[in-house]
Amino acid sequence: MPRFEEDLPPALGGERVDRVVSMIVGCSRSDASELVASGAVEVDGVPVTSRSTKLAAGARLVVVTDEAEAGPAIVGDPSIPVVVVHVDDDVVVVDKQPDLVVHPGAGNATGTLVHALVARFPEIADVGEPERPGIVHRIDKGTSGLLVVARTEAARESLVDQLGQHTVEREYRALVWGVPASTQGMVDAAIGRSGRDPTRMAVTQRGREARTRYEVIDTFDDPSPTALLSCRLETGRTHQIRVHMSAIGHPVVGDGRYGGERENLPCPRPFLHAARLGFEHPTTGEWLAFESPLPPDLVEVLARLS
Repeated sequence: MPRFEEDLPPALGGERVDRVVSMIVGCSRSDASELVASGAVEVDGVPVTSRSTKLAAGARLVVVTDEAEAGPAIVGDPSIPVVVVHVDDDVVVVDKQPDLVVHPGAGNATGTLVHALVARFPEIADVGEPERPGIVHRIDKGTSGLLVVARTEAARESLVDQLGQHTVEREYRALVWGVPASTQGMVDAAIGRSGRDPTRMAVTQRGREARTRYEVIDTFDDPSPTALLSCRLETGRTHQIRVHMSAIGHPVVGDGRYGGERENLPCPRPFLHAARLGFEHPTTGEWLAFESPLPPDLVEVLARLS
């Protein structure tokens, strides 16, 4: 996990922390703001979560990121399988298989979805940030399902804006332990990096706003009480559904990172699938909607429930 440490030179005294983080890490101002809000930035040993904080000359700045350090241009890899469900001049919609990382990061320099896409759509390499070209939102490695990728810079900007306005429809299927007391509800709790483990996310007052709506689709009693949920993201924080469900006492089945792994119901990965995706086409303005059925490994888990 890249770690950046810098004693602020006199010339930068009085500058905002998001601007300084952007220069040190080499990322955009929006990504720098997200790092600050997530608790990944410390000034003189104290976490700073307001992007407008002014820094004093000589302050010790520490930034911990989960992204890979900048490297050579991404070389497409046509051997990586990818299911394309829609393609036009502006966007590509893919149905990501589980255990595929979306873009290069710490420990995953090759073999990602981005490498597969660049091989098929070379123009994507010039869209957005070099280490994650075309990517406007992400799905965890262990999560399967729908993802939209931009083929042009104008399309990327439009999609990023739609995500920021919370108009993109993202619906997931999640199997959780226990049955929520209400058949539908919303978890409204800020998410940031865990103070104990910076590789984990947690509900924290220092985090960024995060809202997940859920609805119970089905319930099961055997081998243990579980519920199949429809989860809709109103925001898009790292591990959002997994963290929120765990926070309300209903961790995602198979999610060992957030308390969802149990012997009586083995699951090959977190039971989480991006089942529906809808957005406004960046050029035509047409509303596009796509659906993806549960993949076989998760269907098999459901078949063991009654």
